[in-house]
Amino acid sequence: MTNTLPKIHLIACGGTIVSSGDDALQMTGYRIKDFSVDALLAAVPQLGRYARIEAEEAARIDSMSMTSEVWKKLGAAIERAAADPDVTGIVVTHGTDTMEETAWFMHLTAKTDKPIVFTGAMRPATALSADGPLNLLNAVRIAADPRAKGRGVLLALNDVILSARDAMKTNPTNVMAFSGVNQGPIGLVAGDEIVWLGRPERPHGVETPFTLKTFSRPRHLPRVDILYSHADDDGVLVRAAVAAGAEAIVHAGTGNGSIHAETEKALAEAAAGNVFVIRASRVPDGCVTPGLAEWQEKGYVPSGTLSPQKARILAILVLLTFGWSPEKMKEAFETY
Repeated sequence: MTNTLPKIHLIACGGTIVSSGDDALQMTGYRIKDFSVDALLAAVPQLGRYARIEAEEAARIDSMSMTSEVWKKLGAAIERAAADPDVTGIVVTHGTDTMEETAWFMHLTAKTDKPIVFTGAMRPATALSADGPLNLLNAVRIAADPRAKGRGVLLALNDVILSARDAMKTNPTNVMAFSGVNQGPIGLVAGDEIVWLGRPERPHGVETPFTLKTFSRPRHLPRVDILYSHADDDGVLVRAAVAAGAEAIVHAGTGNGSIHAETEKALAEAAAGNVFVIRASRVPDGCVTPGLAEWQEKGYVPSGTLSPQKARILAILVLLTFGWSPEKMKEAFETY
C-alpha cells in the first residue's frame, strides 16, 4: 500500500520551521540549534498517509542571511529531484524572511512542470501551537496533487496557496504572514480538500530563457542594488551604488515609482553610464506604470507589479542571459 503513494522529495534550507526557543512561549528571538529536518518529519507521522518522503538538506541558515550560493545549491537539488521519474513533486522548507525571493528565482529558472511547493513557519518548532508541522503536511499534500502540476512554484502557509510571482511577506510575526498582493490566493486548503482557484498568468519555468546553468556560471553575479526613496533623498546612495560597480539599480520610489528631484540627477547620470534603472515602488500593491515621458527617454524600466526585491532578481537574470540589452530588459519586465 505504501509504495503506491506518490514520492515527494523534500529539500530543507533551515529557517524558523527547524528553529528552537528556550520555552514554549518564545515566539521571537529564537535560533536554529540542534533541531533537524529529520526531527520535523518525525513530528508529523501523518505525512505517511499522503506520500513517500525522501529528504535532503541544502542549507541550515536563517533566511535573512540568504545568498545566491544557496540558490545555486538549492536549484541543483531541485533539478536532480525533478529529473527522477519516480518523484511526483518537490517541497522546500525555507525561512519566511526571504522565501518570496528564493521562490521567485526558482519560478523563473526551474525547468519542470512538477509541483515545487515552498513552506515554512512563523513560530519555532518548540512554540506553543507551532505552525510548521501543519504547513509541512499541507505542502506535501499540495505537491502530491496532480492538479498542482504546471502552476509554477507555489508557497503554502496557513492554509493558503500563493503563486511565487505575487507572494509577499506582509506581516513580520503573525502566522498569516503572506499575501498575494495583486493576484490573491491561487488555491486553498479547506479541511480535507485542496481547492484550486487559478494559475499564474505570466510565463514561468520552461517558458523562460533563464536557466540555473547561466546563473551558476559566473563567479560573481552582476551587482544590482535596491535603493529606497524617502523625504530628503539626495542621490548619495545612487552614486555610491554606481561607485561600487552596480550594473543596475532598482529604485523603490514613492507612489507610482516616483523619483525625488535630487535623486533624479544621480539616476540620470547612472543611466547615461549604462547602468540600468528599474523604477519600482515602496508601495506594496498595484502596478508601476511608465509615468513621465522623460523617464522613458532616459531608458528607465517600470517594474510593473513586481516588488523591488523581485525586480532585482529579474534584472540579474536578464543581465546574465543577455548582457547589456535595453530591449531585453524592457521586454523581460513586460513579459514576466
